[in-house]
Amino acid sequence: MNQKIQSLSTLQKIRDRLRSEGRKVVFTNGCFDLLHGGHIYLFKEAKKRGDILIVAVNDDASIRRLKGRTRPIFSLEERLEILDAVECIDFLLSFSEDTPQRVISVLLPDVLVKGGDWKLAQVVGRMDVEGAGGEVVIIPYLKGWSTSELLRRIRTSSQLVESR
Repeated sequence: MNQKIQSLSTLQKIRDRLRSEGRKVVFTNGCFDLLHGGHIYLFKEAKKRGDILIVAVNDDASIRRLKGRTRPIFSLEERLEILDAVECIDFLLSFSEDTPQRVISVLLPDVLVKGGDWKLAQVVGRMDVEGAGGEVVIIPYLKGWSTSELLRRIRTSSQLVESR
């Protein structure tokens, strides 16, 4: 088994140990269906805010519920394999719910990070994290770097090729 990919219960124990050592745990989550520069920027900025970065990834069924029947493009296993190669990510886990609320309430990270396409009031788990003395950080959105934009560019490029 990949050492980065862990269960929620194992990560809770790891978090407890890290916290006892005075280390800061940072958490973010998402679908990460087509990994792009905006995601990498988010991970690097998140990692700067603590010692350990945990990334939770929506499973395939939850992405279909959130994004529609044509998604995900990459399976959970493929997405985890790709994310495993991102050096600044320390641990990965998947979740099946539509939101990471349960994961966040169990892990209670010191820092909860979301991308700039989120407003602070919309961040799931914010109340839990802040209630436990943690902070929520919104990383500024990089214009043009989104999975939806990437898919639009792929479709446009494909249509140009087909019209030739």
